[in-house]
Order: sequence, then C-alpha cells, then structure tokens
Amino acid sequence: GITTDVLEISSSKIEAQTEVKISEIQLTTKEIKSLPGVGGDADLAQYLQVLPGVVFTGDQGGQLYIRGGSPSQNKILLDGMTIFNPFHSIGFYSVFETETIRTVDVLTGGFDAEFGGRTSAVVNIITRDGNKGRYGGQISASPFQAKALFEGPIKKLDPSTGRASSFMVTAKHSYIDKTSPLLYPYTTEGEEGLPFNFTDIYGKVSFTGKNGNRLNLFGFNHNDNVNYANIAAINWRALGTGLNFKLVPTSSKMIVGGRFAFSDYLATFDEDNARPRTSG
Repeated sequence: GITTDVLEISSSKIEAQTEVKISEIQLTTKEIKSLPGVGGDADLAQYLQVLPGVVFTGDQGGQLYIRGGSPSQNKILLDGMTIFNPFHSIGFYSVFETETIRTVDVLTGGFDAEFGGRTSAVVNIITRDGNKGRYGGQISASPFQAKALFEGPIKKLDPSTGRASSFMVTAKHSYIDKTSPLLYPYTTEGEEGLPFNFTDIYGKVSFTGKNGNRLNLFGFNHNDNVNYANIAAINWRALGTGLNFKLVPTSSKMIVGGRFAFSDYLATFDEDNARPRTSG
C-alpha cells in the first residue's frame, strides 16, 4: 500500500490571506457544540458569554452587552433579517437552533454600511440549507426542553445542471416549568415550577440553479411566557418571514443579490389589579 500525508484544506486560512477582518469572530456549529451546555444543550447564547468583551445579563431574557455598549446598540441578524429580543426568558437559550446554523459572525467593530443602524456590535447568523440528497432529522430531549429537526430534498440535486431544492423545519419547546419541582425543589417549596416557558419554530426552503443562482424562503415564530403567580405575567412573541436571493447572469461578471423581509414583535405585561400594557 501507499501511505500519503494528510491534506487539509481550510477556507478560513484562504480568507485570512485575502480579506482584512478587524474585530471579527466567526463561529460554526462545531465550535458551539464544543462548549458544555446547560442541561446538555449547546446553544449560541451560552457560547457568546465566553467571548472576550461580552457580558450576558439583564431581565426579560438575557441581554447582550458587547464592549460596553447597551443591548439596543447591538444588531442581531438571522439570514439578513433583524431579530428583536433573541434570547429566551430563562436566559440560557437563544431563539436559534444550533443544528440549523452554518456560521455566526460576531462583529465588535469596524463593520461597514451593510450592517448600519447599530453602533456597538453585530451578530450575523447564517443558516444552512436542508439536505439536498436524502431525508433525515433528529429528535432530542433534555431536562429543560425537547427539540426536533426534519430536512430533505424537494427535488434532488441534478449533477448535470446543479438544480436542486430542499426544506428544513425545526421546533423546540421548553418544559422547565414542569420539571423544575423535581429538579429544584428548594426553589419551588411545593408550589408551581419555575415560571418560564418558550416555543420556537423555524422553517426554510432553498432552491439552487445553474451558475450558482440561489433563492431561500424562510419564516419563524418565537414565543416566551413568564408567569409570576398572583403578581404579573410577561409574554413576548416574534414572528417573521422573508427571502433572499443571488443571481449570477451568464453574460456578466456582476452578481445580483437582495432580500425582502417582514417581522412583527409584540410584548405584553399583565399585572394584577392593573390595566395590561403592550409594546411592539
């Protein structure tokens, strides 16, 4: 037999030679999973806390303070769409499912006009496409939540034309309000469980064509509920849908890209003996 040396191809090393990236940290699913997670669940919210210059604290879910900037000065993007209040009520989890993430770029300075509207930092999450070759998925549960992911081809990849389409759907739901009396009896003292629960749903359909043309359609629905018995109930809901595309004309060196998106965010505060308040 013939033994050869290992050949390693790294796109990040090639990018480092051709692009100047100041104050940028890029994460992948593999890196997020490398950090031990609360309840055995790897999550972006937990990984961000170990990055330099990042502080994670606050009420109504976690709030992100990057290099001294306030949470309102950070821009959180999902496939180009701005996400409001991206961290859940219990604080350990984000609205993003780890298994759907392709890359996360954390820009703490030096970002250009593409990421305008914020002065502190940008967290840009890009999701991967569904599997274009076969159907698959996974279901998992932990002491705090259960989640499922399903993906597969709508039209399998045609090697001769490069055309393909695929889907990906993921959902997760917390039940710490049900399990906490067993896991943390000293916090509940025989009363109801911890007052937090959330549900996330995300779906994506991807189309690829000749010359690298691409079209992605996606949508999400995030719900959080915090119920302090006989005191107050706080609920917030975010939903949105959008598309992004890239066109590569055959007779031109130009690449045309764009995105369209719609989102809606609504928070309600219902206090005993007081009029309910809303913000959106």
